[in-house]
Formats: sequence, structure tokens, C-alpha cells
Amino acid sequence: MDPSWAQETFTPYGISHWVLLGAAAVGAVLLVRVGRRQRGTRSGVLFARAFASLLGLFAVAMQVYRLLPSQWDIDVSLPLHLSDLTWLVAVYALWTRRQWAYSLTYYWGLTLNPQAMITPALDAPGFPHVDFVDFWTQHILVVWAAIYLTWGLGLRPDWRSLATTAVVTVAWGVAVFGFNLVTGANYGFLNAKPNNPSLLDVMGPWPWYLAVEFAVGIAAWALITWPWTRSAGRSARRAEPAE
Repeated sequence: MDPSWAQETFTPYGISHWVLLGAAAVGAVLLVRVGRRQRGTRSGVLFARAFASLLGLFAVAMQVYRLLPSQWDIDVSLPLHLSDLTWLVAVYALWTRRQWAYSLTYYWGLTLNPQAMITPALDAPGFPHVDFVDFWTQHILVVWAAIYLTWGLGLRPDWRSLATTAVVTVAWGVAVFGFNLVTGANYGFLNAKPNNPSLLDVMGPWPWYLAVEFAVGIAAWALITWPWTRSAGRSARRAEPAE
């Protein structure tokens, strides 16, 4: 039998929440250091692919668990949340370093995942319950992947990356919103706000918060794109020969 403390519902901003946020920050710093040391080397490629395998195997195992008859619930068992797409593209980005996959990992992983970690919509017992482990492991690993690819391996976003991410996000939203209407589910919280407190609470009622959320998201993505494009422009100007 699990110890009694493991049966308590996870409480945002409790001890376990702060410990996990701290561990995520420390792990990110260590991964950046590892990435910079291995940048451009064979060991860097092997490390990135090992990272991809770890994330992919864990996420697939959790998805199989969700599809078991004892766990099946059409409202939560399908991989239709944007975070589900995020781990998929993060695995591909780590393995191949393709720009489009990196772009999605960068924008989704550095805005949506941190928001979910800071205001977690997690109605489940604490550690070591599988829902707790699944939520935090996947979200932290994806944030780490985005940070590792950017500050460790040196990949960079640009305005085309932002446009690609916006188009894919809208396509996902339209498809999942339709699925929610048909099934009564609420993947992506597109059809209603989560019961737990979240940033959506300050964005107005449904459906207006969807437009506000998208606008805020685009603004945030622009803010985390501009420094890279600005520095790239400066580098290009310095490289131009003097007349």
C-alpha cells in the first residue's frame, strides 16, 4: 500500500511544487553546460539522441498506460493536448535538429510548458502517483530539450520559425476544437477553462479567452524571437566588408 502522504492531492505551490521547479532550473543549467562542451562533436550527437530516446520512451510508455482498458477515458486518454505534440516534435528535434521541429519545440516548450508548470492543472495525488510522475516528467524534459537545443547546441529561431509555429498551432486548435465539440472532451482547454487556477482566468470568459490567449502567445513568441534576430543582424553587419 502506498504511504498516506502519496494519496494526498497535489497542491500547487506546496513543497513538492517548489522542489520540482527548483530541480527543473538546476537541470537546465547543467544541460546548457553539457551542450556547450559537446557542441559540434560526435558525443554531442549521441547525447542528444540519448535524450530524445529517454523522452520518447517515457512518453510512449505513459501513452500506452492511458490506453489500457482500466485507464481509458476519452476525455483524457488521447494524445491531443498541445503538450503531447510538443514532446513528439522535441524528440524529432533532438534526433535530427531540423529547424521546423526545433522551432515548435522552442516556442511551445519555452512558453506553454513553463505556464503549465507554474500554474499546473493537475488534479491527482502527489508523488509517486503515475499521473504526477507523467505530468512533471514530460513537461520538465520538454523544457530541458528546448533549452538544451538553444543555449547548449546553438540552434536559433527566426521570424519564419514564429510564423511556422503560429500556423501549426492554429491548425491544431481548429482540429481539436472540432473533436471536443463532437465528443464533449476539452483537450487543450479550448472549450472551457480548467477547474484549477490558471492564467486563463484573467483572459475573460469563453470564447474570448481563446483570442486573448493566442494574441498573448504571439506577443510572447515575438519577444523571445527578437533578441536572436537582432543579434544575427548585428553579426551580419560586422561581417560585411568595408568599402
